[in-house]
This record gives sequence, structure tokens and C-alpha cells, in this order.
Amino acid sequence: MTRIQANLLLIVVALIWGSAFVAQAHGMAHVGPMTFTGVRFLIGALVVSPLMWKEWRAQAHLQQLHQHVWGAREALKIAGLGCLLTLGAAMQQIGIQTTTVTNAGFLTALYVPLVPVLGWLLFRHLPHWSVWPGALCCLLGAFLLSGAKELQIGTGDLWVIFSALPWTVHVLMVGRVADRMNAPFLVAGGQFLTCGMLALAWALLFEPISLQGLQAAAQPLLYTGVMSVGVAFTGQVVAQRYAHAADAAIILSSETLFAAGFGYVFMGDRLNESGLLGCGLIFFSMLGVQLLPQVQPLLQALWQRRQAA
Repeated sequence: MTRIQANLLLIVVALIWGSAFVAQAHGMAHVGPMTFTGVRFLIGALVVSPLMWKEWRAQAHLQQLHQHVWGAREALKIAGLGCLLTLGAAMQQIGIQTTTVTNAGFLTALYVPLVPVLGWLLFRHLPHWSVWPGALCCLLGAFLLSGAKELQIGTGDLWVIFSALPWTVHVLMVGRVADRMNAPFLVAGGQFLTCGMLALAWALLFEPISLQGLQAAAQPLLYTGVMSVGVAFTGQVVAQRYAHAADAAIILSSETLFAAGFGYVFMGDRLNESGLLGCGLIFFSMLGVQLLPQVQPLLQALWQRRQAA
């Protein structure tokens, strides 16, 4: 898979995540947030399970050939990714209880500029120069799209701000882990299983769970479990084996743009001028991070051809 193909797959992932906001809005009316999270991630694990089994059999074949096989170290890495998913979701949900959706939507987008910063600090990976203005434009676009005129930081806002850190580390690590293990479906399904079990354990302790509520939320749970988790999160794991983490953060942030589009079609949401400007900033940032890295090699090739002539 080429870098462009990986980026296109990430756009599809963001599109699916954006559409899932409508299903989540309906589903959360019947069950608690961590119940919803736990069930949909376990559904996602079931969706990926046939591919997980195939990769597991391949690992068993490697063991017969006395080659490297998975052990406790690899299992801990996958569990760590699942913990990051759970931690990000839990901190965000705690914050949303005492802050506005507007503030939460914007503050969660802080992971976009954090990805290239932490990538450089932790791994000394210097991204293409277009990532820095692109990340800032995405952050500004999320602010305009949220409709906020000012931010008053309270306790709930701090929880959401801190939730951006596990999201950042997850975006940085998921591609590296899947690439080194050469088993993206086992990585994807393993993190889904970890997240689902942890979220349900949380729900059993702090949320009321009823069969009637689960039945009422069945359709949103199935859609988000199959599409948002089983298809989209797995697609993220596959694509990030070949895409740069900083590029991925900018592209995945377009889920807010797609969420606005689906909200317009299915929920009657309307954007004002600042919201449309925010969508435009995210869209052009997404295009820039894909196209600008291709411009310099193209210009160099044209210059060399001209010099040779």
C-alpha cells in the first residue's frame, strides 16, 4: 500500500466515524456512555474475529518453522492500545458531563497538533513542513465548526483536554505496533476486546444496564459496532502501517467535517458562516498534507529534466 492509498483509506475511516455521530446520538438516549462504548467495541471484535483467526493460524505456522511468534510482550502491546482507547473515551465522557458539547468537540481536536509534537519529541520523527500549518488550521477549523465564541476552562474542560493525550499516543503507536507485528487484524481485534471489556466493567460499576435499553439501542449499537469499530478502526490500523502519524491525525480530524455533513442531512443541523469556514480550513488542510509533499519531488524532477535538456 502506498502512502496516498493509505491516506485515502484514512479519509474513508473519517467518513465512517463522522456518520457514526448520528447513530451515537440516538443510541445514547437509551444506554449509558460506557455501556454503549463497551458493547460496540465487543461487536467490532466479533466482526474482525475471522481475520484474527486467520492471522493466528499463520503465527502457529511460523512457530512450527521455529520463527518468531507472539508472546506476552506482544499481547501487552495490544492490551496497551486497548487501554489507551478506553482511557481516552472515559476521560472524554467524564468531561462531557460537566462541560458543553461545543467545548468538548473543540478541545478533543487538540490531539491533532499534539501528534507531530510528540512524534518529534519521542521518536525524533520530523514531519513534512506542511503538517505544522495544517495541524494549526485543523485546530482553528474545529474551533469555528464548534460555534464557540470563547472558552471558559472548567473542571470538565480539563478532563477533555487530558483525554487528548491518550488519543495522541494511540495515533502515534497503533501504526508502529501493527507494522512490527505484521498482524494488523490481531492488533485491531485485540485492542477492541480490551477496550470493550474495560468499558463494560466500568459500566457495571457506575451505570444502570437493562435489557430494554440495549434492545432500544440495538440498531445504533450494530451500526457503530460493525462500521465505526469493526471496519473503520481496523482500517485505521491497516492504513497507519503506511501513513505518517502526523498526516493521519490531520486526515482523521476531518470526521468533524463529515459529522457536520451527516448532521445536516439526517438531523437538520445547519452551519453558519464560521462553521462553513471551519469546514473549509479542515478540508484544505487535509488536501495540503497529502499534496504538498508530492510537489517538491515533482519540481525537482522537472528541474533535473530541464538541466539535462
